[in-house]
Amino acid sequence: MIIRKLFKFENAHIVRGCSSEKCRSSVHGHSYKIELLFESNFLDNGQMVYDFGLMKQNMKALVESFDHAIAIWSGDNAEYVKDMKKHSARWVELPVSPSAEQFSRVIFLMIDKLLQLTTSVNGEKEVKLSSVIVHETQTGYAQCFVDDAYSKQMGTIALEDIVFSQDVKEEWADSELFEKMKRGEKFLNPLSV
Repeated sequence: MIIRKLFKFENAHIVRGCSSEKCRSSVHGHSYKIELLFESNFLDNGQMVYDFGLMKQNMKALVESFDHAIAIWSGDNAEYVKDMKKHSARWVELPVSPSAEQFSRVIFLMIDKLLQLTTSVNGEKEVKLSSVIVHETQTGYAQCFVDDAYSKQMGTIALEDIVFSQDVKEEWADSELFEKMKRGEKFLNPLSV
């Protein structure tokens, strides 16, 4: 069975090297819709694959880190990167260009890692992240599956190379959330949310 949770955020970026001159040369923004699709062949004690309420915690915090922020590619012009960080309190620096395709891969990796580190307490069993869909516009989206997320052909993405601004981290319930994930610390799903 597959379940889906939808999140939304507003984000700005430049996608260097793309075909469209507007997109590769000007900062612009989108109203993103992010779909997280989870799968399991089992149901928990509440006869659910995974309680949607559990997604309102750390998963939501990670996805909404991109809201009202600028996504910056670490490989972009150094002066541009510095200026964006100087003039925006909310930014996320990525080791890949912030296209919809790469956004779907980055979000997949973060949510997949968080899910792997989360200890379930209500009988959740073999819950896996099936895919992440990033709607950049009303008519266009990118969908990432596990093979895409970890694909060397598409470029390796390491969690250690994703950097959130201090303002972003301070909005999380646990400002050390991402550092704990990188260290492989376990998280506990509460019995009630």
